[in-house]
Amino acid sequence: MSIVIPNEIIKATGKSEKLLQLELAIIMFRDYQVSSAKAANFASLSLIEFRQELAKRNIFVNYDSLDFQQEIQTLKTLGEL
Repeated sequence: MSIVIPNEIIKATGKSEKLLQLELAIIMFRDYQVSSAKAANFASLSLIEFRQELAKRNIFVNYDSLDFQQEIQTLKTLGEL
């Protein structure tokens, strides 16, 4: 599924497409909808870069063993592990 955001909406936010993509990824992660690895992939960032963005916004990574297993699987799927 693809989501198209009209240019006038993007312009109204005053933010670039890349920044809006990052902010959507952060929202999905923050609201426990996706893992940090999936959110990083969505934002076209490495996992480390994504976590740095989270740290800038004082968003903490709640990390348990299930999260770890999901991260490993996601990284394998993405070919990063």
